[in-house]
Amino acid sequence: MGKQTIGLEQHLYDYLLAVSLREPDILTQLRHETAQLPMDQMQISPEQGQFMALLVKLLGAKKTLEVGVFTGYSSLVTALALPADGKIIACDVSEEFTSIARRYWEKAGIADKIDLRIAPALETLDNLLATGETESFDFAFIDADKGNYENYYERSLQLIRPGGLIAVDNVLWSGKVADSEVQDNQTKKIRAFNQKLHQDSRVTLSVVPIADGLTLARKN
Repeated sequence: MGKQTIGLEQHLYDYLLAVSLREPDILTQLRHETAQLPMDQMQISPEQGQFMALLVKLLGAKKTLEVGVFTGYSSLVTALALPADGKIIACDVSEEFTSIARRYWEKAGIADKIDLRIAPALETLDNLLATGETESFDFAFIDADKGNYENYYERSLQLIRPGGLIAVDNVLWSGKVADSEVQDNQTKKIRAFNQKLHQDSRVTLSVVPIADGLTLARKN
């Protein structure tokens, strides 16, 4: 896991940000506060956030799903990109980290766009399916426990409309997925997930080497 695009030397990464990043102050503040936490590597990079905001706008998304909130950077990025009547269903289990997220959502004036569900994400996703939300979402972002990536993906695929997009974080896993000597459980889970999506004819696929690797799967 990392907070900047892997494989770039620092001077080139700094240049990339210098000529492309347009990060609102509220996002910079949140990123800097999160950097003080022991688990700060769980936050997405600013260039990835900006890329996701562009995708949301290109989709014309109004209703989105987020699996894994942490301190709220990705949900804040998405909410700022959504129209005034846009909505996010955000899934997380941590009151501690999402309390930081809530504070920044309020500060940014977009808290009314975000419906935070504190519960195991699979429960939330299953409840959405059970209550008639199938194919009603435009965009989903998955960035939670890696062992459940396949489960989150399968449910998100049902919830996303045809032509909608699922984005999945950390699929390059700091390069460990390409190292055959690395055989820990999380790395093996991500490898298997990547292989599954490569063969999944239900979606149009691209793995983008931004940040720690971002899979984009458009529902056919």
